[in-house]
Amino acid sequence: MTVEARKIRLLMALRRNGVTDTRVLAAIERIPRERFVPDPFQDQAWEDTALPIDLGQTISQPLIVALMTQALELGERQTVLEIGTGSGYQAAVLSRLCRRVYTVERLRPLLTEAETRFQALRLNNITTRHGDGTKGWPERAPFERILVTAAGGPEAPKDLTDQLAVGGVMVIPLGGDYRGQRVVRIRRTETGLTREDLWPVRFVPLLSDPPSPPGTE
Repeated sequence: MTVEARKIRLLMALRRNGVTDTRVLAAIERIPRERFVPDPFQDQAWEDTALPIDLGQTISQPLIVALMTQALELGERQTVLEIGTGSGYQAAVLSRLCRRVYTVERLRPLLTEAETRFQALRLNNITTRHGDGTKGWPERAPFERILVTAAGGPEAPKDLTDQLAVGGVMVIPLGGDYRGQRVVRIRRTETGLTREDLWPVRFVPLLSDPPSPPGTE
């Protein structure tokens, strides 16, 4: 099966599973997922499955990427904070849908690889930072949209919700343990935060503080 045929099959599967936003589908189609997938898994780049990347992390299932992106209700003039750059695939999809993406990753090797991919694909509206994603990016706040691609525990980190603009939307997996996670949409109103549970997921945990370099522990 050709790459184009695999791509079409994936897009049809996304539509069947609730991805109705044509802008999101177009972004998924335009971003070459094979550029974000390790060589041993190239034959699965356009399959609807999560795949392993370096340092024990994963590139998310395309359906989850598409549904979480759709849940942001993203406008083309908005600014997005993404927590958990990983391979860079989610940020690349977001970059096709908004004015600017700010993305934070705690694992330097992953961030370096993602930056190389962004440059090769000329995704010039993505700004990266190496650091603790639970702290957000206060110098650039407030953000109209925040997307967290790791599980944040029972409640969203206060530093992140504090950086959400009035009228803004955050999409984040929350849950007390691995089996009880759900994607949650949080909105900031003039009077506070509202929370809407969306669907069950399984994400790696959202961790604070970059790990120590080898030999320093």
